[in-house]
Amino acid sequence: MIPTPTKPKIVHEAGNRAVLEIEGLYPGYGHTLGNALRRVLLSSLPGAAVTSVKIEGVGHEFASIEGVMEDAVDLTLNLKQMRFRLHEEGPFAITLSVSGEKEASGRDFKTPSQVEIVSPDVHIATLSSKKSRLALEATVESGVGYVPVEARTKEKVEVGIIALDAAFSPVRHAHYDVENMRVGDRTDYNRLLVTVETDGSISPRDAYQRAAEILVAQFGALSGGFIVSPPALPEMRPHGPAAVRESAHDKDDESVLKTKLDDLKISSRTLNVLREAGIKTVGGLARKREETVVEIDGMGEKGIQEIKKALGNLGIILKP
Repeated sequence: MIPTPTKPKIVHEAGNRAVLEIEGLYPGYGHTLGNALRRVLLSSLPGAAVTSVKIEGVGHEFASIEGVMEDAVDLTLNLKQMRFRLHEEGPFAITLSVSGEKEASGRDFKTPSQVEIVSPDVHIATLSSKKSRLALEATVESGVGYVPVEARTKEKVEVGIIALDAAFSPVRHAHYDVENMRVGDRTDYNRLLVTVETDGSISPRDAYQRAAEILVAQFGALSGGFIVSPPALPEMRPHGPAAVRESAHDKDDESVLKTKLDDLKISSRTLNVLREAGIKTVGGLARKREETVVEIDGMGEKGIQEIKKALGNLGIILKP
């Protein structure tokens, strides 16, 4: 029986960064669990991000903005740095309207009550003169992982709206270290140290807890037994005289398809046209469509009628 490890404990915590320690892991399980936790922390936790923006007076993302030092590309990059905590399912619209000579930051946004900005000091833009004005509306949505515009935008967006790649993950950094430790007489057991740093929308310990819950749910689904497929029913084949008749019929069909066109009652002219087209057997002719045969050089209406009659005598119909 593989022993289970101890409960995790926080060995260091400062701001949005924490180090968790798990002891008593069976040899090799430090890397097994550490890698799984790291991958889930970085890719599978829900978060919120700006997914689109509409800037007043800007038609596309490569335009400059009058009276603003940053162009649209730089401004959208700054918007991607903003982090949010949503208290309800979105999407939600947040607005920014500033004027005069100043630096606009995250704290200048007006937000609905369901949206909390956890990065108010993020620089957005620098207005360079007293006559400068910047007005925009951004959309904030919740999601998981990193989602590029191509994967998220299914319909054409309104003119003037700039869609953004969205990095929803609330975890900025995650890594793990494995050390050997003594358990009883053995010195090859593992101690796992997991370092987690978040964007402030979630605490490191909550991020770890959610990642562990996701893994437990996934492995729980795998351990609930197997899907039992019903046994395949054997193919029903006729028996007795019927089986003999069917076998004989299959052989007859095969021999008919191998019959050479020379044995059919068609004119030598039509026969020569078919030979020139590389058709030498009944099977080769039966696989052709009527429209294909009509297009063969030298084939006329009389030839088509001859072919149909000859194939009909064999119980074969030329495909329309």
